[in-house]
Amino acid sequence: MSYRKTCATAVLLASTSIGTALAADVTTERLLNYKSEPHNWLQVHGDYASQRHSYLREITRDNVKNLKVSYITALGGSQGGGNIPQSGYQATPVVIDGAMYVPDGWSVVYKIDLADPKRGRVAWEMDPGTDKSAVWIASNRGVTMYKDMVVSTTADGKVLWTKAATGELVKSVQVDDPKNGYALTAPPLLIKDKLILGGSGGDRGARSHIDGLNADTGAPVWRQYTVPKPGEPGSETWKDNNNAWEHGGGAYWQTGSYDPESNTTIWGSGQPVPMYDPEYRPGDNLYTNSSIAYDVDTGERKWYFQYTPGDFMDYDEVGSQMVLDINIGGQPRKTLVHFSRNGFLFTLDRARGQFINSGQYANKVNWTAGIDPKTGKPLEYDPSKDLQTYKIGSAAGRRAQGNISLCPNIQGGVNYFPTSYSPVTGLVYGAGIEGCQDLKADAARSGGKVAWNGGLAAANERILGSITAMDPATGARKSQKMLDYASYSGVLSTSGGVVFTTSIDGTVYALDDTTMDVLWSFNTGTISQAPPVSYAVNGKQYVAVLTGGRVTSMLSKSPEMSGIKNQTMLVVFGL
Repeated sequence: MSYRKTCATAVLLASTSIGTALAADVTTERLLNYKSEPHNWLQVHGDYASQRHSYLREITRDNVKNLKVSYITALGGSQGGGNIPQSGYQATPVVIDGAMYVPDGWSVVYKIDLADPKRGRVAWEMDPGTDKSAVWIASNRGVTMYKDMVVSTTADGKVLWTKAATGELVKSVQVDDPKNGYALTAPPLLIKDKLILGGSGGDRGARSHIDGLNADTGAPVWRQYTVPKPGEPGSETWKDNNNAWEHGGGAYWQTGSYDPESNTTIWGSGQPVPMYDPEYRPGDNLYTNSSIAYDVDTGERKWYFQYTPGDFMDYDEVGSQMVLDINIGGQPRKTLVHFSRNGFLFTLDRARGQFINSGQYANKVNWTAGIDPKTGKPLEYDPSKDLQTYKIGSAAGRRAQGNISLCPNIQGGVNYFPTSYSPVTGLVYGAGIEGCQDLKADAARSGGKVAWNGGLAAANERILGSITAMDPATGARKSQKMLDYASYSGVLSTSGGVVFTTSIDGTVYALDDTTMDVLWSFNTGTISQAPPVSYAVNGKQYVAVLTGGRVTSMLSKSPEMSGIKNQTMLVVFGL
């Protein structure tokens, strides 16, 4: 382990849109009171409820057309290694008191001084020395601030504590063995004296788990596996002779949410593995493809809701779990709202995980005829079957059928891409993928061969993007804007009436939060797959995006993207 410090100056004082604020330790109390400092972006999803809404309002529908580049800062993290030809940024920056903290795909953490309105200076960078040749996919989606530390994760399963002021790496804890497929790609959630940490690596055969760690020492407090072992509740839904539970997946690769009233943290779990071959692991495969609520203190599973039982379409549900208090039918309800990868928005009762309503947001959905309005399950779902027969065919006969054309794409409509809720409009926003995919099971690719995928998948048409506004109280789609390219960056809503997203060709969009009309756009000239963020310094609001990333295989239907250069940059916009 090593760290590199390129500048010793730490930003200790920043004049903001609400006055002057001294840098202070980050605690749960501070995170709960995030609305008192809207100039900052204190944690990866903005708040515990994963609403991703900025309460800043200097940039509005009327003046966003005047948005210009304030500065561009070149960053590292573009060079690949091992299986990865290139890397970049999937992370949401954290901004506190005039300083930005963000990791690249190789888990190198950067602190950027934002005090100068004309340039961003890299104050320090901490390089944990990740072995690039051993990394399967170079992904890192953010950091967590705790007291005066930056807490980050690595692809080889470590949690790191770095001094925010100096960039000195002071602690490293190995959570699990990467030889078992275990990886960490998302920042933990700070709750009281604990870091709640979701493990990744399901596609490599990891039996994924969520952990509660002591926030100061990293010592384990509790651990809960997604997939139950024989004899545990839910194990009866793994009806195989392959011991599939030992490598069953159910990964967590996006940070969850927190409901302080019930002391509950809610996370989305990934797909079962091998992902395309349910005959290897017949049954509903609990607790994969689910929203799962855990007790913060003990790790006890309080409830779950599984979206696609017996999944063979890779519709994992790791995406944002939005905690919303809304009115439904004239009654106040405490809900959990989630853009499912399978093409539907779901609203659940967050006390018990019971289904309330759903609505289709993706344009192309062919795998099911719809969602049962009573149960929230696909209409074709039959709990008596070990292998589900959805609209596109029977899992048991897929090998004989050859390819299945699947919509949405296996990447989903909305994947891990963060979603947003605006308390101004009462709408939720999801940006993602529009398109279909050919899918074929292959038994030779199950059982630990070729990343536990159990088959092959390839886009069968040009992949587009969309950003959709949905009403979580009814499940109704209110407005939508189609994009020329998919959006991997997710969404940021603001109190100025503007919603921001980017598409993978590097275009940054500002849209009207009601109509989804494009109000402004700017092309950065390179790949973009990181969520936009807004903050204020010296009384001025900015919007920032990070660029750089991988051109994935699904882009094969966009040949003009093949020559795009990978540049890792911080691009900051202001009026």
